[in-house]
Amino acid sequence: MTAFDEAAFRTRAVGRLHAAPPRTHGFSDDDLNPTARMIPENEEPKPAAVLVPLVPRPDGLHLLLTERQPHLRSHAGQIAFPGGRIDDTDADAVAAALRETQEETGIAPSFVEPIGFLDTYLTSTNYRVVPVVALVRPGFTVVPEEAEVKDVFEVPLVFLMDPAHHERHSRDWQGLTRYYYAMPWQGRYIWGATAGMIRNLYRLMYEPK
Repeated sequence: MTAFDEAAFRTRAVGRLHAAPPRTHGFSDDDLNPTARMIPENEEPKPAAVLVPLVPRPDGLHLLLTERQPHLRSHAGQIAFPGGRIDDTDADAVAAALRETQEETGIAPSFVEPIGFLDTYLTSTNYRVVPVVALVRPGFTVVPEEAEVKDVFEVPLVFLMDPAHHERHSRDWQGLTRYYYAMPWQGRYIWGATAGMIRNLYRLMYEPK
């Protein structure tokens, strides 16, 4: 057994993951940018939820991610967790994350076991995201929602939980330089809020105490 097996992850999750969504955000897209902030200070964030889906495989847990279609008006081509805005008809963040996951990937809720929450994350587009950590039982069939999702793929958790792969990249924005985390993997560019939430998963679960 290694630290990245399902059994070891379950053991670590007790007392490390939040049992309920924290009431305030813990991290944001502005954390690395105190002098180049994008998030509105006097605007109520929009509620959202994503699933952080971990799939047990023979070589350990893999994190399931989506690649958005390149023609979308917002976040085109980006790597993301399945999820989206919490609707009024959703019972809670977990319900929203499960609904969005099924819509985007075709994975039915019956395969998904939520086990805890990361710190909430405030995005540059002013969404307050609740990341729902879940184990996904193998045997599901992936059916990407063609209008929005180009691909659904998995990355070994052992790769993502290595801080050596948590790179700091930068881009120019309105004459300022903004920094963000990036985790390039086999031609996939995992960055921004997705990488920030993965970094939070590392802090909670694997960072030396």
